[in-house]
Amino acid sequence: MTRFDPVHIVGGGLAGSEAAWQLARAGVPVILHEMRGPHGTDAHHTDALAELVCSNSFRSDDATANAVGVLHEEMRRLGSLIMRSGDEARVPAGSALAVDRDVFSGKVTQALEEEPLVEIRRERIERLPGEDDGRWIFATGPLTATPLAENICTLTGEDQLAFFDAIAPIVHHESIDLETAWYQSRWDKGDGKDYINCPMDRDQYEAFIDALIEGEKTVFREWEENTPYFDGCMPIEVMAERGRDTLRFGPMKPVGLTNPATGKRAWAVVQLRQDNALGTLWNIVGFQTKLKYGEQTRIFRTIPGLEKAEFARLGGLHRNTFIRSPSLLDESLRLKLRPNIRFAGQITGCEGYIESAAVGLMAGRFTGEEAMGDAPRLPPRTTAHGALLAHITGDAEAETFQPMNVNFGLFPPLDYPHKKKERKAGYAARALADMGEWEGLRAAAE
Repeated sequence: MTRFDPVHIVGGGLAGSEAAWQLARAGVPVILHEMRGPHGTDAHHTDALAELVCSNSFRSDDATANAVGVLHEEMRRLGSLIMRSGDEARVPAGSALAVDRDVFSGKVTQALEEEPLVEIRRERIERLPGEDDGRWIFATGPLTATPLAENICTLTGEDQLAFFDAIAPIVHHESIDLETAWYQSRWDKGDGKDYINCPMDRDQYEAFIDALIEGEKTVFREWEENTPYFDGCMPIEVMAERGRDTLRFGPMKPVGLTNPATGKRAWAVVQLRQDNALGTLWNIVGFQTKLKYGEQTRIFRTIPGLEKAEFARLGGLHRNTFIRSPSLLDESLRLKLRPNIRFAGQITGCEGYIESAAVGLMAGRFTGEEAMGDAPRLPPRTTAHGALLAHITGDAEAETFQPMNVNFGLFPPLDYPHKKKERKAGYAARALADMGEWEGLRAAAE
C-alpha cells in the first residue's frame, strides 16, 4: 500500500495524461477524471486519452536550432509518455514529428490503463475542490465544460477567465527596423517610450486597407460558429470593411505621435507594445485577425519597419478557455487563492500540443515533489521548460496575456554576442546543457 494520498487530475488530454504518468513514475497514486465517455465535446470524436483534435503534427523535431525541437528533447530526457508515444506512432513528415493520431492516443490510453497507480474515472468534475480536499491538477483544456468554467470565474473573478481568444501577432524585437520605426508613447505618457511606432503615409495606408479586405480569411470551425465578435476584439479586416478610415481612427490612429524622421504626424501608425519582461517580444496592438497565416505574413510585412519581421506568433480569433495565469498562478503553477490546486495544459495559456504536455509534465513533477515533502524544483529559466513556465507564471503582461507557443523569444538573451544565424543554435545548446545540470540535481535529490 502506498503511503501517499492520491492526486486528482481533471482532464485526460495531453497535459492531464502526462501529469498522471509523471506522478505514477514518482510512486504517487493518481485518480484521473475524464468526462469523455458519458459526456462529449464539440471537438472530440472518441473517448481515448490524449486525442488529437486538430493537426497530427508536433511540429519541428530539430533540437539544434528550433525551440519546439528543444522542448521535444527535454521532454524525452524527462521520461515523457507523450513523447514516447509520439515517437512510437511517428509517420513521415520530414524534420517534423507527426503521428498517426489513433495509434498515438491508443498508446497513451493503454499505458495509463495498465499503470497500477492510475485509476481512470469517466465522470465530469464541475467545481474546484476545497482547501482540505487534497491535491488536484486541472488540465481541462480550451473546451472546459461550462459548469467548471463558471465555478473558476466565481472563485477567481470573471475577468480572470477568457472564453474568446483574440490574438494579435507578436514580433521578435530584433527583427523590427528601428531606423524607420521609433519609440514613443502617445502624448509622451508614461516614460514616453512604451511603444514602437511604424508610420504610414496615405498611399501606404490605402494599399494596406485594400490588402486587408482582399486577403484570404479562415472560417470558423463548426463548433465556433456561434462565437460572436466583441467590440474589444474585432478583427482588423472586419473593421476595415466597415469604413476605410475606421482603423485610422481606431488602433492605427496617429494622434499624439510625431515621426522624428519628418517632424510631422503620419497619416496612420501601427503600434507595437512590449509583450514580455525581457523585451524580446512585441505585440502589434489591436491586430487580432482571421486572415490566413500566409496572408498575415505577406500583408503585415508591408508595414514600414516590419518588412523583415519575424513572427513569434501570428494572429487569430477563436473560441478558447484559459485563465489569466500571470495573475492567478505562482511559479510552480499553483492557484494562489487555493494552493492545493494546480493548473496545467492549454487552460494555463500555453498553445500547442507539446507545450500543453510540457506544462502537464511540470505540474505532475511539482505535485509529486510536494507529496514527498519536498519543495518543487523548477527548471532553469534558460531551458524550454523554464522559459515556458516563466512566461505563463509571470513574464507575460497579465492584462494582455494570450496563449503562446514556445519560441526563442521567451528565452533569456545569450550572455555573449552571436551572429543572427548562430543565435538559435546558441539558445538550443545552452538549454540542453542547463537541462542536463537540472537532471543531475534532480537525480541526486531523488
